[in-house]
Amino acid sequence: KPSADSLPVYAKIAAMYLLYHLAVVEANNCGFDEAILLDSEGYVAEGSGENIFIVKDEMLITPPTYGAILEGITRDTVMKVAIEVLGMKVVERRIKREELYTADEAFFTGTAAEITPIIEVDNRTIGNGQIGKITSQLMELYQKIVKGKIEKYRKWVTEVK
Repeated sequence: KPSADSLPVYAKIAAMYLLYHLAVVEANNCGFDEAILLDSEGYVAEGSGENIFIVKDEMLITPPTYGAILEGITRDTVMKVAIEVLGMKVVERRIKREELYTADEAFFTGTAAEITPIIEVDNRTIGNGQIGKITSQLMELYQKIVKGKIEKYRKWVTEVK
C-alpha cells in the first residue's frame, strides 16, 4: 500500500483503484480471494476495499486511521456497536502481520463488504476455521441496523421509496 506521503489517502482517484485492483489480481493468482495490504512499514493496513479488524481475547483491534487508512463508515459503525451493544473493548493500534495468524477472529468491513469474515490468511487458519462468535454477533447486529430494526440506530438509516 502506498504511504500517505505518496498519494492522498482520502482522494478517490484512479491510481488508487488501480493499485487495489492489482493487489486483488495478485492475491487471486496466488489462490486467495482477497488481498490484505500492508503499510510502508510492514504493518497491516486494510483490504483492497475494506477496513480490517481482528478479535483477540474478546478485544476488537483495528489499525488507526492516521496515515494511510481510510475512515470507513462501516468501520465506525462496527466500533460503536461493539462498544455500546456488546460491551467490548475496542483498540485502534497497529497490527503486525503475524497477529493475523494468532487472532481468534478476523473480518473486513466496508460499504460493499458489510462485515465479511476472514477464515484463513496466508494458508493459515484463523481461530477454529469457522466464523467466530463475535463476528457473527456483529454481522447480525449490522443487518438489523441497516434494515432499521434497532430503534437506537434507526437515525443512521434513510429509507428510500
